Amino acid sequence: MQQQDLERTLQYARELLAIHSPSGCTAAAADYLMEQLQKMGYEPVKTNKGAVQVYLGGKGEGALMLASHVDTLGAMVRAVKANGRLRVAPIGGLNASNTETENVIVHTRDGREFDGTLQVEDASVHVNGKLKETLRSWDNVEVVLDEDVKNAADVAALGIGAGDFVFVEPRTRVTASGYIKSRFLDDKLSASILLGLAAHLKDSGLVPARPLYLNFTTYEEVGHGGAADLPADLAEFISVDMGCVGDDLGCTERMVSICAMDSRGPSSFETVNGLVDAARRCGAPYAVDVYPFYGSDADVALASGAGVRHCVVGPGVYASHGYERSHVEGVKATFDLLREYVDFV
Repeated sequence: MQQQDLERTLQYARELLAIHSPSGCTAAAADYLMEQLQKMGYEPVKTNKGAVQVYLGGKGEGALMLASHVDTLGAMVRAVKANGRLRVAPIGGLNASNTETENVIVHTRDGREFDGTLQVEDASVHVNGKLKETLRSWDNVEVVLDEDVKNAADVAALGIGAGDFVFVEPRTRVTASGYIKSRFLDDKLSASILLGLAAHLKDSGLVPARPLYLNFTTYEEVGHGGAADLPADLAEFISVDMGCVGDDLGCTERMVSICAMDSRGPSSFETVNGLVDAARRCGAPYAVDVYPFYGSDADVALASGAGVRHCVVGPGVYASHGYERSHVEGVKATFDLLREYVDFV
């Protein structure tokens, strides 16, 4: 990966991470993707489901799709409490225990936005002697609005109610040592890698050795992102998501992970072997791992009836579904692996 490709990819990541897009409210992120791909000279399409797909060219048969998702975790207003606080329901696997004290934005149906904070009930340590013992859950972690509201009627007067979205602040930071820290690196970091790859192919004039599609899905976090709108000639579907970092796993944030099996079963043996061979050829640091608590758009595509080979790859990400961390070396490794695997005529 050249420095120009890295800098461009990181810029895509910063911009994409700054766009709030929990599942069900992803239009702004999709519009960003459409704009960037059109600037490169491609002709992306937005599906009826809100995903963005683009054909990058290619020769022959047996199309390959690289898919990432731009929907994220988030929350939705479930009810307005009598004291003017908001009870919320999580979108996807948002965890109440690691979102406490995060700044949020409440986005109403008519587009107005209000600041707030996720706090456990009775959050003052000088008042609540049992605060440290309290188990955090979505029954007691609430949104405290940064507005002068004292009751439910005051909140209703602002136009806030059940069904409004709650955006969690991502807090994106790239350190001098190359670490990338943010909420929602899953999966906007890999979406940015795919944008960087598309720009690289356009700049270099490379023609893929088989038809190549990118698919930016918008419902992965709730389990049906890859279930629709697949090309008729598709032979292989690779989810470019996040590589898991933790106990019993070989991947680190400085590597690309190749998933041999996730919670829904083994990846295609041929695809895993092909990815391993590609990583070795290009010198990308990699690990082959098994993810016991992981599902992807590739699994959903298969469950929906797609007769394709499949796998999941991605840069190593620590603290998934929390305040996540990766590294520029993991970005490089993922980019290099994909570029090598695509192959060109």
